[in-house]
Amino acid sequence: MERLPGIRPRESLLRRLDMAARWSFPATTTALLLLAAAAPLGLPGQGELQAAIALACVYFWSLFRPASLPPVVVFAIGLLADLLSFGPPGVGVLTLLLVHGLAMRWRRVLVRQSFLLVWLAFVGVAAGAAALEWALTSVLTFRLLPPAPGFLQAALTAGLYPALATLLTRAHQSLAAPERA
Repeated sequence: MERLPGIRPRESLLRRLDMAARWSFPATTTALLLLAAAAPLGLPGQGELQAAIALACVYFWSLFRPASLPPVVVFAIGLLADLLSFGPPGVGVLTLLLVHGLAMRWRRVLVRQSFLLVWLAFVGVAAGAAALEWALTSVLTFRLLPPAPGFLQAALTAGLYPALATLLTRAHQSLAAPERA
């Protein structure tokens, strides 16, 4: 690649640390939000809240900062979500990897759309993810589970996304912006 003339900041240790912190911001905040949601708060539907946070964060960062959330990192986030939820291992990992893949596939179209269309696409993804998790959990536990928790998870995930996306958008445009490093 050809280097263009201009003034560039020196590559100091602090600058490299700043770039690394900005690059790792999506994965770190997602993991911290998952850990905070796993705290014994006594909230009804707290397990669904963990899944909603993981799904919304992976979807958002996969659309708007895909380089900072490669599949290996999504796998680690899914593994953390599985360990914190005490559910069947692999269900969260597979779900988050599929959501990441869908977001990456639709990225070119969705990033140019209004928030409403991005959210409506997420509602469909959240419903599909809840159905997949319900089906996989039913298969892995060898019994047909009631679908009500899946409906609750889909509704909670779809309802949580606008608030979470607002916070993540502000962070993406200011604190986590790699071009500001």
